[in-house]
Amino acid sequence: MKVLVIGGGAREHTICEAVKRSDAELYSIMKNLNPGIRRIARDFYLHDETDVEKVTEYAVSKNIDLAIVGPEAPEEAGITNALREKGIAVASPSKEAAEIETNKEFMRSLMERHGIIGTLKSRAFSDVREAKKFIEMMDGEVAVKPVGLTGGKGVKVAGDHFRNIEEAVKYAEEVITKKIGGEARVLIEEKAAGEEFTIQAFCDGSTIIPTPAVQDHKRLLPGDDGPNTGGMGSYSDASGLLPFMDRNDYEEAVSILQGIVEAMGREGRDYRGVIYGQFMLTGEGPKVIEINARWGDPEAMNILPLLKADFVDICMAMVEGKLSRKRVGFERKSTVCKYVVPEGYGTNPMADKEIFVDENAIKKEGGQLFYASVNERDGKIYTTRSRSLAVVGIADRIEEAEKICEKCLEHVKGEHIFIRHDIGKKELIQKRIDHIAMLRG
Repeated sequence: MKVLVIGGGAREHTICEAVKRSDAELYSIMKNLNPGIRRIARDFYLHDETDVEKVTEYAVSKNIDLAIVGPEAPEEAGITNALREKGIAVASPSKEAAEIETNKEFMRSLMERHGIIGTLKSRAFSDVREAKKFIEMMDGEVAVKPVGLTGGKGVKVAGDHFRNIEEAVKYAEEVITKKIGGEARVLIEEKAAGEEFTIQAFCDGSTIIPTPAVQDHKRLLPGDDGPNTGGMGSYSDASGLLPFMDRNDYEEAVSILQGIVEAMGREGRDYRGVIYGQFMLTGEGPKVIEINARWGDPEAMNILPLLKADFVDICMAMVEGKLSRKRVGFERKSTVCKYVVPEGYGTNPMADKEIFVDENAIKKEGGQLFYASVNERDGKIYTTRSRSLAVVGIADRIEEAEKICEKCLEHVKGEHIFIRHDIGKKELIQKRIDHIAMLRG
């Protein structure tokens, strides 16, 4: 089977490795030359992934049987719809279904219309004065979000990014006037206090099969400080849960995802592909922070290496509505993923700086390496303005996986790179456990 993976980041490198383990013939479209994908692909096309016409032409010319879309932007551009019109199976949601991610206002209104639990009080505004009234009504305890896509970096939260009502209003005005997220509209939500976690699930329009829970770390600096990023790293536990949550928390979050998929179906937005729920575990249970129409980045790196079933077979089951017939299992292992990013990432990243990577040494240490947004020229690896590569440690316990990850990172060198080393460490995880215990009294 010929499988096309669209996207050139670490998430897509992870997807590509899963495709190869299924013995499929791999093809790739990416805007940067990801060395990991290049080496395992039968063929690749360097091009803008949101160019629907060119992507479709390439897929047709290579007689692609199945396509998997990595990032959200090509979904928003309509690539899934265009490929399906050409008779190509796509294990990713349509433009209409992907609106659950690409339009945060739609996501909140869908949950309200269908009475799905776990939502937060929210309203969207195009008028700054009206937004100010709502922020004042919430005593400034809000999250301010562009309605559209911002690569995970457009959200600002009371206490973390602004100190008072005036600063919240100022950012809301900036979102509207500068059309951050592509639209002169801002979403104001109540601030949820707790610990964030992610559950990703395979979905065929009705059945969902959830994967182990993961915790991502959005903040740039150790101790959850600094600006928001696309994600500095993540961890998962062999139990399938996280150290600060219990089985009821997990099941409640899964039921919310199931409810969203069913609601989408009732509104004529059949959802097929991976769905990703980002939740906040609060004192009252899980609350939805956002829903994404794809694998998480970095969360895919924690989950796909543990998958015991045939990945391409699962993708076809999502396309054909046959997930209920599949047995999908995961290795009972813990994982820790840490990103290597260019110096200045999150503010003013240093691009085109060389990174030295000893791939063989990382393999000997027992880790897995996934290239992200780098360029390869003459056998050398160079940074771009985005995240560079991710290293994953896998072991029975989180503590052991973290040590493997750190040993592997010793084999990645460069004068202008940065790593958030506290991810997966015992002290930070204990802080999460204590936080939830305090919220639950």
